[in-house]
Amino acid sequence: MTQILSSLSEISDRYKALFVDLWGCVHNGITAFPEAVAALQDYRAKGGVVVLLTNSPKPRAGVAEQLVQFKVPADAYDTIATSGDSARSAMFRGAVGHKVYFMGEWERDAGFFEPLKLLHHPIKIERVPLDQAEGIVCCGPFDPMADPSVNRPDFLYAKTKGMKLLCANPDIVVDRGEVREWCAGALARLYTEMSGESLYFGKPHPPIYDLARRRLQELGHDIPNGDILAIGDGPHTDILGAMGEGIDSLFISGGLAAAETKTEHHPHHDSLSEYIQKEKINPTYTIGRLR
Repeated sequence: MTQILSSLSEISDRYKALFVDLWGCVHNGITAFPEAVAALQDYRAKGGVVVLLTNSPKPRAGVAEQLVQFKVPADAYDTIATSGDSARSAMFRGAVGHKVYFMGEWERDAGFFEPLKLLHHPIKIERVPLDQAEGIVCCGPFDPMADPSVNRPDFLYAKTKGMKLLCANPDIVVDRGEVREWCAGALARLYTEMSGESLYFGKPHPPIYDLARRRLQELGHDIPNGDILAIGDGPHTDILGAMGEGIDSLFISGGLAAAETKTEHHPHHDSLSEYIQKEKINPTYTIGRLR
């Protein structure tokens, strides 16, 4: 059974680095959680390294700009690894072809198509209508409040044409303040259920963890898995991802699973146990909110 904590400091000295989810852990899509920020600042002040590991489809620079808007200070983290950067690398290597049909909010997601300077020979990407596309790049739904099933007609056409769907954000839902919204992962899941092929690069899939380790190496750190703690509120992204990588995890029960785990300050023990069994996850530790 998972160990329930009151604060990160109870176990933080066991780990040299943290892989920390953002949405639901450090901010709510509108503003930062002060206690979470303070916990990360304290961890870094004691010599720990914080990698913000997010399924955001934005490039690293775009997430950093967003964190300023949310009032997450720069001294709360060392570096950022995003699903967007991992997926962009695949796109510019030709994972879904040259001509792509884009799904998302262009004003928000335009940075996804900015050239990657790290690649020696990136292919040229052209956004085209669906009937001219070789593949789909999905950063999110056109309408985050609409049920993903509205995309069935387009997905049926894409599937019959053999298109692959590149998913830039495997999250199924997020809570923006008190409002729950659909994410790209819900669309990719639907496409897969319809027998289409979806490509994933964020949590819980290996590419984003490989990117996070490269980010650590950029900072001059070579830290083994046993000295890394993953923190997040997503059972099938943060926790399953950590389990797959052999990394200890801290489950934030007051995020996406707040209702199911009856989390106020702390999760309800029996409700948490039932939730963990139902979702088939095994977090090393659990805390109501990151603090």
